Amino acid sequence: MLIVMESPATREMVDSVCREIEQMGLQPQVIEGSARTVIGITGNKSRVNSDRILAQPGVMDIVHVTQPYRLVSREAFPEDTIVDVNGIKVGGPEFVVMAGPCAVESREQCMAIAEKVVASGAKIFRGGAYKPRTSPYSFQGLKEDGLKILAEVRQEHGLAIVTEAIDIDVIDMVADYADIVQIGSRNMQNYSLLRKAGRLKKPILLKRGMAATMEEFLMAAEYIMNEGNRDVILCERGVRTFADHTRNTLDLSAVPYIKHTSHLPIITDPSHGTGRKDKVVALSRASIAAGADGLLIEVHHKPAEAMSDGSQSITPDAFDEMMHSLRRLADALDRSLP
Repeated sequence: MLIVMESPATREMVDSVCREIEQMGLQPQVIEGSARTVIGITGNKSRVNSDRILAQPGVMDIVHVTQPYRLVSREAFPEDTIVDVNGIKVGGPEFVVMAGPCAVESREQCMAIAEKVVASGAKIFRGGAYKPRTSPYSFQGLKEDGLKILAEVRQEHGLAIVTEAIDIDVIDMVADYADIVQIGSRNMQNYSLLRKAGRLKKPILLKRGMAATMEEFLMAAEYIMNEGNRDVILCERGVRTFADHTRNTLDLSAVPYIKHTSHLPIITDPSHGTGRKDKVVALSRASIAAGADGLLIEVHHKPAEAMSDGSQSITPDAFDEMMHSLRRLADALDRSLP
């Protein structure tokens, strides 16, 4: 259920409605939009008797949400959510590009790549300090030392930082260093991690699971929002299919579906979505055409020497050329790409 408050409704009116909801044994979720305030109700197992709520001062209307994901649904919140990351607006007119290596390998490596990608127009630097790998013998990341390197990148180049938290033991530490905390594909349905992410005061980048349906993806976002964190960015990163010409299949149909169904911003990850560097540029262009709000791109200055995912990493020169072509597309699509 969604309670639509009058415009304007006072803070006292909103608080009074929330108290009434709590007395009914339910949980209020206040969502403040630019035009009016709405209050979502969670915790109910069946249809809620709306008479008590309609009698409250300031209540304009009640909408019964049909989707199981109530806070994520566009039914509940028709306006697009714009996630503010240190002044970088993800979900607005600007097409936001996040770029960097798959894994933080050294200070020299990150500084060299950061200098190039920021010059090409990237606003956010990606790099894994903790790496969940298929093989226990593969490089697992520099851990806190890697986070410290990312903090130096932010200080030196002015880039915001997105990096992954792999479990509840490290998520607080990651949040101390990062500007966006990433929940990776393998952890999309790690519900204890999602709940912990929902209690952070940091934006969350949630990647779609490698075999997840749209409903499962959005329900994972619901876990985060249900804990109070409204700053969720969705990421389509490719799913497992029968295809063998790519590592995964980047599901670009997910972008317009999410835009229609949810108010949350969505970006794509063509690097993981294909696993092939020769396909990254083309699918990056396709992503902005499909309506995505941004990209997550793996860039490495020496891909052949990369300790993780070198085969899907493009060079800084290729990244720069890609950004030039994306600007032309952005202009045609009424998006901005500084």
